[in-house]
Amino acid sequence: MADDELEAIRRQRMAELQAKHGNAPNDQQAQQDAQQRETDMRNSILAQVLEQSARARLSNLALVKPDKAKAVENYLIQMARMGQLGGKISESGLIEILEKVSQQTEKKTTVKFNRRRVMDSDEDDDD
Repeated sequence: MADDELEAIRRQRMAELQAKHGNAPNDQQAQQDAQQRETDMRNSILAQVLEQSARARLSNLALVKPDKAKAVENYLIQMARMGQLGGKISESGLIEILEKVSQQTEKKTTVKFNRRRVMDSDEDDDD
């Protein structure tokens, strides 16, 4: 009797594991589909909002600084959704937006030198 019960528990556990691993690729596929839909939606909004030259500049920026390009894309999409854009944005308009974003995200870099104040000098190491 114990062997039959043990075998039944093993089969049940194996079925649970197969069901769990069987659903994992489906969940992953659903996430990939959702991400693809979001990317397509972003691209279609940006195509409606930007002229071709501005779009090219933004894609070049995305190659060099993806985080800054993402911030500009989010800013443009938000403006488009709120209806603040009158027409398509030209390359010069995009440059102005890039300058605004750069000023907002500008980081001040400071370098501080800590010099040792010890009586040890290189001249004393003649040994």
